[in-house]
Amino acid sequence: MASDIRLKEQLPNLTDRIVRSYKEIGTINHLGHSPLPSAEVISSVLDDLREIIFPGYRRRQGLHHGNVAYYVGSLIDGLHDKLTAQLGRALQHEARVQIEDEDDIDEDVDYEAKGQAIAVTFLESLPRLREILATDVDAAYDGDPACKSHDEIVFCYPGLQAITIYRLAHELYNLGVPFIPRMMTELAHHETGIDIHPGAQIGNYFFIDHGTGVVIGETCEIGERVKLYQGVTLGALSFAKDSDGNLVRGMKRHPTIEDGVVIYASATVLGGKTTIGHDSVIGSSVWLTKSVAPHTTVILEKPKLIMRADIKDDEDSVSYDI
Repeated sequence: MASDIRLKEQLPNLTDRIVRSYKEIGTINHLGHSPLPSAEVISSVLDDLREIIFPGYRRRQGLHHGNVAYYVGSLIDGLHDKLTAQLGRALQHEARVQIEDEDDIDEDVDYEAKGQAIAVTFLESLPRLREILATDVDAAYDGDPACKSHDEIVFCYPGLQAITIYRLAHELYNLGVPFIPRMMTELAHHETGIDIHPGAQIGNYFFIDHGTGVVIGETCEIGERVKLYQGVTLGALSFAKDSDGNLVRGMKRHPTIEDGVVIYASATVLGGKTTIGHDSVIGSSVWLTKSVAPHTTVILEKPKLIMRADIKDDEDSVSYDI
């Protein structure tokens, strides 16, 4: 027991060393400033939003046209308050990040009021987003013969979950909200294994089949009725740098995928100048860094598969080329 006490006596010194590192390494702690958006609250916001978009599928059962208005009204009221506070925090922190000298901070700016205005504009977009997401559900139903109903898609398809959160986050991204759109899509990434940057532009009737490992970059432009399979990467080919060696931001780095394109599993399409023409098919495991004309099929040359049967005793083994 005495040995245990001596070991525990080291803990105050350890605490001092850790706290001292907060001053020495200031880039990965947030102390003495306005509060940041809460990951827990943003997760709650997403749960409420999905409850509104897909009523009757998630938390609340027994909804009907006689009581749904009261239920949705309560959710909207709560979302208004949560979003107002969280958006205000994000806007205030972003303003501080952009100002190098603390003395230049304008303490009279009402960031919560700005957050409220954006929150209301965002909530006004929900009927339109429901219309778009209904097309995504249709695309999944039309594109997967294993699917038995639209209900199955809403309940079970990770692609729809990721697309739903992306479309919500993209709306906030377009409204100029910092941090929170990325927080949302990273929650979707954690839930589904699908990584869609909220800045990507994606048309209606979008379907991700299976989904795990799909990556869609910030400056991707995707048309309507596009279908992706698992493991597809729509990424950047390289990162331009300025004369000081810093990354040049704000350039188009990711490909354009036109209407009606199908991209099969584990294909990789890279580069901001790369365009996949409409109604093209990109086969599995293809690596593309150049544009493809419309109505083009791109596949890898069929590999040679060898099957070997081992024969007992002193007979030679036999190989079959397929």
